[in-house]
This record gives sequence, C-alpha cells and structure tokens, in this order.
Amino acid sequence: MFKINISEKSGKTYKIESEAPGLIEKSLHDKIDGKDIFPDLEGYELEITGASDKSGFTAMKNVDGIGLKKLLLVYGKGMKKRPRHEGKIKRSKNKLKGLRLRKTVRGRVISPEIVQINLKVIKEGSKKLEEVFKKEETKKEGLGKPVGKQAGSPVGQQVGNKV
Repeated sequence: MFKINISEKSGKTYKIESEAPGLIEKSLHDKIDGKDIFPDLEGYELEITGASDKSGFTAMKNVDGIGLKKLLLVYGKGMKKRPRHEGKIKRSKNKLKGLRLRKTVRGRVISPEIVQINLKVIKEGSKKLEEVFKKEETKKEGLGKPVGKQAGSPVGQQVGNKV
C-alpha cells in the first residue's frame, strides 16, 4: 500500500492510498500514466519526484537500485540537521560551509519497502483533479464533518462551575 501525493502546478496536493502495482520497478523522475495509479486519472501524465520508505529514509536519484546506502551529504535533500551555535559569534548565513554528515538513503528504484511516493502532474487529463478527488471523498464516510466545537457536544462547553 502506497501513500501517494499528487501535486499540481497551482500548489494544491491531493493524497490517496493505493496498491498501484504499476509503480514497482519504476525509478525517480520516470513518467507514468495516471490510470496506472487510479482509474479516474485516465489521460494524466505524472512524474515521480520523490519517495521515502517505511523507516523514513528518502530515495535519492544518484543511488542505483532498491537498497539502502550511506552517503556523505551536504545540507539539502536527505539532511536537515544543523550544528549548535556555541559562543557569541553571530552567523547570518543559513547554510554553513563545510558541514557534511553521513546519512542513510534509499536507492531510486521503487520497491515494496517504499511507503510514500510524490508525483507531479505533467499533462492533465479530461477531468480536473478536484473533481476526481471530490468523488473519492464523498465515498468515504466521516469526511467533511467539523471537528471541535459542535452543537450538543461536550467539547468546548463548560461542564461545572468551580469557585
């Protein structure tokens, strides 16, 4: 089961969970048909932009295969840590020079160990993504109900008077 994030140029992202056996053995930056993921996405052309596995290791385009590998990374994809600033020296730069850490990353080929896949729309189909995913939401029960303060619910209401 893959958690698939499909983003369009406007910045809106749609999320679905699907088996999608057509994605296995594909590589990062490969172009795929939308109907391989979801039958309602016919006519869409999507590009795989990123992925991560069940442990949170990101897939890197410069690592071949499906396995894990330890790479020496600079600040950017796969490494977000920054060192602690000790002393009173003020630093104005966001990116520190010379900082590299050895991190574990996954290969660029999608395997069953991958959990999350990020896709971007290259070519749109006949239906808009908004229409496709509105249908999907109405099929699921419980979506669209507000959470928090509701009439008749004890959440947010005062239960007793304490002095």
